[in-house]
Amino acid sequence: MRKIGIEVQRLFRKKKHGMEVVAMELINELKQMQTADSFVVFAKDDEDKKSFADTENISFKTITGRTYMDWEQISLPKAARKEKIDFLHSTCNTSALRLKVPLLLTLHDIIYLEELNFKGTAYQNFGNLYRKLVVPAIVKKSRYIITVSNFEKHVIMRKLNVPEEKIKVVYNAVNKKFNNNYSKPEIKDFREKHHLPEHFILFLGNTAPKKNTNNVVDAYIKYCDSFSEPIPLVIPDYDKCLLEEKLKKCNRQDLVNNFIFPGFISSNEMPLIYNAATLFLYPSLRESFGLPILEAMGCGAPVITSNTSSMPEVSANAALLADPFSANDIAEKIAEVLTNTPLKNELIQKGFARAAEFTWKRSAENLLSIYNMM
Repeated sequence: MRKIGIEVQRLFRKKKHGMEVVAMELINELKQMQTADSFVVFAKDDEDKKSFADTENISFKTITGRTYMDWEQISLPKAARKEKIDFLHSTCNTSALRLKVPLLLTLHDIIYLEELNFKGTAYQNFGNLYRKLVVPAIVKKSRYIITVSNFEKHVIMRKLNVPEEKIKVVYNAVNKKFNNNYSKPEIKDFREKHHLPEHFILFLGNTAPKKNTNNVVDAYIKYCDSFSEPIPLVIPDYDKCLLEEKLKKCNRQDLVNNFIFPGFISSNEMPLIYNAATLFLYPSLRESFGLPILEAMGCGAPVITSNTSSMPEVSANAALLADPFSANDIAEKIAEVLTNTPLKNELIQKGFARAAEFTWKRSAENLLSIYNMM
């Protein structure tokens, strides 16, 4: 029997990002699988710690560290030695450089290696710089690399000169809660709680340049100019002041009330906002996977996403593809879905079928097969 370490530094934070969500889903599946292995999960102490309880085959260990860097480079190797693990699976792009056991690395993307800029927040900029320095060395150290799409696999092969046989693809998947079985009263109560209208476009924008918020706002302005009664654009967990600055620069303050900012939507409520949305807009500039595409599809929202990077691979023929660099094309695709009912219904039905292909059980089984190669 082996003892396998799984590192998810920010697993216990309340507002989990994509990488922590993926790790959490896989850990939940491993709890239910028949295996002789035991697992120890290393994470940093945070407010959501109580949501994770030890089971027969999985234990959770809290490691302290003043910064992201010393937690990973100093505290993590010490914990790995103390727990006497057989190998470590680091799940969030980076790992300890001086680890004494074999390493399996999940490398979700290498966007920060393709172009380093400082257009994000200070935290995002530091993280990108840190990964740019650490990731190439960690990739060489790793026995295998896991990534989340064939697109990203070939990017990693090309950029970091990694042989194909060293990189394994494990797709992300859709939690069963992302479905369209929520009742009309549940969706109505959600709308009222967050002051949302009957019809709206949903966009999960943030300050990261790859999320393409500026082009989306420009596209939405063009859409508004083409329709006498445009439906609002809803942007959760986004600072309204940033949007107001953007509209001021465009001299379009007249549209400020067309944008709705409901604030942070919890993971448990995300299926409800997808169900409530008339259209889900996800025209990122670059994604290694794009999990919200499938989540929205599972909830019955028609999806517009980008014709670049991994998004055509993930969405297949179940989404309308737009050029994310063209505000005109995004605006045209918005109008096309909202005015063409047969197209909208076709996207919804194809979306249900596509989302159903991606299950966390299947992803965990693929992960275990890689563990058995270590």
